[in-house]
Amino acid sequence: MALFSSLTPVFIAIICVLVGVIMKKTNGEKEKRDTKSKHPSRPWVDEDLKDGTDHPLEEEGEEEWQGLEENVAHVPFSGERYSEAEMIKRSQTFYELLSKRRSVRFLSDEPVPREVIDNVIRTAGTSPSGAHTEPWTFVVVQDPYLKHKIREIVEEEEEINYKKRMGDRWVNDLKRLRTNWIKEYLDTAPYLILIFKQVYGRLPNGKKKTHYYNEISVSIACGILLAALQNAGLYTVTSTPLNCGPQLRVLLQRPANEKLLLLLPVGYPKKDATVPALTRKPLEDIMVVV
Repeated sequence: MALFSSLTPVFIAIICVLVGVIMKKTNGEKEKRDTKSKHPSRPWVDEDLKDGTDHPLEEEGEEEWQGLEENVAHVPFSGERYSEAEMIKRSQTFYELLSKRRSVRFLSDEPVPREVIDNVIRTAGTSPSGAHTEPWTFVVVQDPYLKHKIREIVEEEEEINYKKRMGDRWVNDLKRLRTNWIKEYLDTAPYLILIFKQVYGRLPNGKKKTHYYNEISVSIACGILLAALQNAGLYTVTSTPLNCGPQLRVLLQRPANEKLLLLLPVGYPKKDATVPALTRKPLEDIMVVV
C-alpha cells in the first residue's frame, strides 16, 4: 500500500505527459487540415502587380548613401492664387470635364498627333513620388506588329483568367458590362501606353537603389495621365493584363526592375461606340467631413 502511494505522483505525471502529447498531436493534425483547406490568396495575380514597397532590398554590407544630392537647393515658390469665385468656377469646370471620362472599349484607328501623346506623358511625369525617385516608365507602342503581338499575349492569358483564374463571382459581375477576353482595341487604337513601375533603380556602382512607394507613386501618375488624356479629348480603358507582365516586358525589351502596372489603349471613340449606362456615387457617399 505504501509502495502504491509513493508511485501515485509518478503515474499522475506520466498520464499528464501522455495527455499533453495526444493534445499536441491532435492540434497539429487540425492545423495541417486547416492549412490544406485554405485557398491561396488571389492566386490569379502575377508578381508584377504586387507592391514591393514593404520588402527591403537585399544588399550586402551596411546601408549605403543612395547617390542623391545631400543638399538640394530650395528656391522661392509662388503659386497661382484665384479669387473665391474663380476657384469655384475653375473647380466646377474641371469636375464637369472629368465627369465625362468613360472607359471606352471601341476605339477608332484614326491617327492622333504624336505631340499630344508626348504632352500627356510629360504631364503624368509631374506626379509626386517617394523621395523624388520618379519610378515610372511609359512605353508608347504605335507599331502595328507590336500592337498585334501584345493583343495575342493579352487575349491568350485573359481567356485563361476568365475561364479559370477569376472565379464565377468576378466573371458574373463583369457580364453586365459585356466585357470578355477579346481585346480588339489593342489593334485599332493608334497608341498603346504601357506604364511600368520601377521597383528599384541602379546606383552608379551598379547596386540597387530603393524606390520608395513605387506602386503608389506610379498609380498617382496614372491618374494624372487619365486626366490629361480627357483634357486633350482622347479616350482609353484602364487595363491590368493579369499574368501578362513578364511576356510583355520581354517583348518590349524592358529591364527586370520594371513591372507592368497598367496598359492604356489611346485614341478617339468609334462613331458607333457605346458605353454602359452607369452612374457615379453622389458626393455624400464618397466624402466624410469631420
